Amino acid sequence: MNTFTSKTIIVPWDFSETSRQALNKAVEIAGSSAQVKVVHVTPYPDTIEPSMIWGDYDENDIRSNLKTSFFASVSQADYPGLEFFAVFGSPGSEIADFAEKHDAGLIVISSHGQTRLERFLIGSVAERVIRLAHCPVLVLRPGC
Repeated sequence: MNTFTSKTIIVPWDFSETSRQALNKAVEIAGSSAQVKVVHVTPYPDTIEPSMIWGDYDENDIRSNLKTSFFASVSQADYPGLEFFAVFGSPGSEIADFAEKHDAGLIVISSHGQTRLERFLIGSVAERVIRLAHCPVLVLRPGC
């Protein structure tokens, strides 16, 4: 019996092959891509960029471009009902907040297999999500 039939599964997306593996695992667990929401966290746009100063480019444009890029690499026909969201901020906390706002039952996130030293120096998004999330987090190692 599928325990996530009434809950959304969140998949953080960084345009890597490991995030695609996480998406596939989430769809497998959910039994339907319509129960999966993909979220990409990006930094706030730099306000000193000319396009931002002149108002030619804004956060909505960035979200739209990210969504277009996502669906260029992930076919909507292969994942019917799949939703993509782009948010701004710090990845670990934004992913946990997104999951809580969408009443997620699970977050499926890929890990990039960093060493202890790399995690200590730059931090790990997956590790931060585990600490902040209100729901279970499934972390997939590369190649799983």
